[in-house]
Amino acid sequence: MNKRHIFPLRSLVPNTITVLAICAGMSAIRFAILGRYEAAVLAILIAGVLDGLDGRMARLLKGASKFGAELDSLSDIVSFGVAPAVIMYSWTLRDVKGVGWLLALIFTISMALRLARFNTMSQDEEVNLEEKRDYFAGIPAPASAALALWPMILNFLTGSEFFRNPVFCVVYIGLIATLTVSNVPTFSFKKLSIKREYVLFYLLGIAIFATLLVTQIWATMSVVGLLYILTIPLAIISHRRRYGPVSPPPDDGSGPDSDGQ
Repeated sequence: MNKRHIFPLRSLVPNTITVLAICAGMSAIRFAILGRYEAAVLAILIAGVLDGLDGRMARLLKGASKFGAELDSLSDIVSFGVAPAVIMYSWTLRDVKGVGWLLALIFTISMALRLARFNTMSQDEEVNLEEKRDYFAGIPAPASAALALWPMILNFLTGSEFFRNPVFCVVYIGLIATLTVSNVPTFSFKKLSIKREYVLFYLLGIAIFATLLVTQIWATMSVVGLLYILTIPLAIISHRRRYGPVSPPPDDGSGPDSDGQ
């Protein structure tokens, strides 16, 4: 049998996880249409967890492939670009009609542009490898999706209608979309490591975090969102100290599949 027609099982595992992430993103849209907004937010959070697992499984099993990379990008645009925009539009943005839909479109397009730029930079050999490992340009897709839904999470936690105010949400989504497609450095957390003597404390912390997620999920996610936002100015300062001012992103119109228009 021709080996070219054999697809290794180790490559199938991460791709299966990616497909499950797409299912979670599409399910989030369905829940939003049905008005089950808490389930919709949970589905996006599950998609984020699966998105983090597929790449790590691919590296662990040595099953990375070009097909898997393309599938992962398509999964990201569905789960973290389209789904959050539809959820927020269904939840409150539709109350401002055309403006709300415009912001939903802007968020989705910003996510698509951010993913296209990420793929371009990943293939650019001239980009500083250490810088690319330590920092993202803009907010990464899963974090951007979670932050876009943060007003909903705060509304679930507090019951305050302020977080459902359509004018506030329009401004907020516009800010998140801008940060998503911006060149602002954010921590990638790829090289985080734990000293051997702290492993037990790390595992204990994971157990406590998991317990809080089960018992107080909206309070926990609210705190996680706040902590992530606080890391952004720290990442800007850290990046500036190590690499100087932020350089402009590469020309996204120079890729091999672009006619430069």
